[in-house]
Amino acid sequence: MTQPIRPRRSMLYVPGDKPRALEKARTLACDAIIFDLEDAVAPENKAQAREAIAEAVSAGGYATRELILRVSAPDNADDLALAAALPIHGVLLPKVETPATITSVASTCPHPIWCMIETPLGVLRASEIAAASDRLAGFVAGTNDLTKDLRARHTPSRTPLLTALSLMVLAARAYGLAVIDGVHLDLDDLAGFEAACRQGVELGFDGKSLVHPNSIDIANRMFGPAPEEIAQARRIVAGWAEARTQGLGVARIDGAMVEQLHVDAAERLLALADVIART
Repeated sequence: MTQPIRPRRSMLYVPGDKPRALEKARTLACDAIIFDLEDAVAPENKAQAREAIAEAVSAGGYATRELILRVSAPDNADDLALAAALPIHGVLLPKVETPATITSVASTCPHPIWCMIETPLGVLRASEIAAASDRLAGFVAGTNDLTKDLRARHTPSRTPLLTALSLMVLAARAYGLAVIDGVHLDLDDLAGFEAACRQGVELGFDGKSLVHPNSIDIANRMFGPAPEEIAQARRIVAGWAEARTQGLGVARIDGAMVEQLHVDAAERLLALADVIART
């Protein structure tokens, strides 16, 4: 299933029990807001968080941002009932490990479904999960839980996670899903955050999940088309059109051989840049 092109460079988690954070999120330049009922909210605050999220979403003011609710568990009836009642764009399920989870939620919740892939079993079944329903919108990597379950180490290179991250991207792309990279926990390490974003771009992720607003601008810049990329994409599209008028199946543009696959990528980049410019 091919999804409409939509920027998801920065997806910010906002704790549901923090009214000031819910209010501030209306002013932030993130592409998506994940209203969080899971890890960021203590068990005794879940009911309060549901009320605060319902009030904030109903009040509006989030403009074109994609609004997603992360429930505390895929079988939490109160959270899923809230999701079904809200005018949001999706529901995010934590620790998804089986296609049956998607099937169950799809029967009760009308919104597109996102999956946290954050356990070894979830990674190994990523392709089965991706194929579970045409209601599925994408994956979000849960890199902290995955690192813990692997008994791996947090390293700047994220070498222990590269296999898992690539398997998520492969499964998502095979079924036309979006895929979002995991969070960077060192809030003061913006250089390290930028390096992780660069790696995420190189691996094929659409964007980065965030836990603090101070990293939004970096994520938007790293996962968004750069001016030089936009200019090159325009040259590719124009050069290809000229080549086709001459009956050619390949073209030489900027010293490189260009085929239809390169044109497809260039057109997608330009479409993404256009959507970003209009938001």
